[in-house]
Amino acid sequence: MSPSRNSRRLAVTAAAAALLTVAPLGVTAAHAQVTRVRQGSAADASRASWSGPAYTMNGSGGIVTATMTKAVDAIRGGTGAIDVVVIAGSGSGTPECDVITPLAGVNSCTTLTLTAANDGNNSQVNTDIRNAEFVYFAGGDQCRYVAWKGTALEASVESVVAKGGGVGGGSAGHHVNSDVVYDACTASATSSGALANPYDRSLTFTTGMFRWPNYAGTINDSHFVTRDRMGRTMAFVARAVKDGLVSGGKAWGVGVEEGASLYLDRAGRATLSGPSAYVVLGDHQPEVAVSGQPLTYTNFKIWKLTNGQSYDFANRPTCGYYLRSVRAGVPDANLYSGTPITDCSTTPPPSGGSTFAEVESNDSRTAANDISGLTFPATVTGDMKSTSDRDYFSLTLGSGQTLTVNCAVPAAYDADLYLLSASGSTLTRSVNDGAGADESVTLTRTASGSATYHLDLEAYAGSGTADYACVVAKS
Repeated sequence: MSPSRNSRRLAVTAAAAALLTVAPLGVTAAHAQVTRVRQGSAADASRASWSGPAYTMNGSGGIVTATMTKAVDAIRGGTGAIDVVVIAGSGSGTPECDVITPLAGVNSCTTLTLTAANDGNNSQVNTDIRNAEFVYFAGGDQCRYVAWKGTALEASVESVVAKGGGVGGGSAGHHVNSDVVYDACTASATSSGALANPYDRSLTFTTGMFRWPNYAGTINDSHFVTRDRMGRTMAFVARAVKDGLVSGGKAWGVGVEEGASLYLDRAGRATLSGPSAYVVLGDHQPEVAVSGQPLTYTNFKIWKLTNGQSYDFANRPTCGYYLRSVRAGVPDANLYSGTPITDCSTTPPPSGGSTFAEVESNDSRTAANDISGLTFPATVTGDMKSTSDRDYFSLTLGSGQTLTVNCAVPAAYDADLYLLSASGSTLTRSVNDGAGADESVTLTRTASGSATYHLDLEAYAGSGTADYACVVAKS
């Protein structure tokens, strides 16, 4: 939600008034008046085909001219002009069309303010939408917008994309354009509240409204860094995976900062204009996501985009992310920055039952990271940040169980792998020579009962921030 939207939708300026027509659309006892304000040409553009789709996903309600211009040019294929419709759920004035109308390639811009769910079936509203080539959802309250699910408006907006037009939105309008919509129909979620209880009453979702090509499995969030929303997006993603709101067991949170905008082209590539945007992937079931309990979810994969950078939603990347976790409702530090895994050729993305990123300092057996609670096979990642670095991980093995560890080592350094007893004795080791040489060990426990073991990964030569990835399996 954007509480400042009503105050922001100011009265139309005198200069703009000469270019527009204003008309109320049907007052009934069931709902308040629908307002229609058209700027630019009174006649719609006419053309057999268009060159989209194209999308703009904005972190705040206002138009970002850089991405809007890209969308207009893409849809018209560099020639002719398009008609734009702005849909608002409240307020007055035409701040979006005031920016859009003067842009090159814009024939007209019509603001439609709808104040009730049934307004989605208004005939003039749907005629305007179907005749347009771009539909922009203004900021405001996304709960008003999801109320139009199942009305004629939903199908009308979809028809614009189907004919090669486009769709966009800012703030609440950004939310409604994702596959899973955080609808905020009961309350506005905070990061602290969502992590403390991912089933808090403020976390409500709408599915099945819009699913745009190449954008499946997404949950949008806005005002991202300014309002510290990484934590709540993590909770949204965990809920989407846990509750089956997405297919394939994966969900992608898309958080866009205020003043920033993602331009998504017809091939599925999103390019950022503005400060920052984040893609937050949850690709496994949460360790703990239960009503009334704090969230535990290890290793969200996070891509940070800065101005000019891109993320390919059609061919979603398997590296370039950094890892952050939430344990018992407490998130890791530095959620909004991290060193990305970039050595894709030698460091595979984490896979298996669970994933775990080393937590420094774990340079001794007494400071070992305990991974005994993971679901196996599990993937453990870390790096040899100095030539003297040693990373320890502890786990338990029962009688008759076989432990197998395979470590993919990046080309930046040479690392050796040791398996130690609880007292520190070396039971087996792998010391292949050369930077980037992978290491593996295996051991079967023949003694009765269970015991603690330690994995010890040591820098032998070289160092760097590229991550190793060790797949740890029990059988």
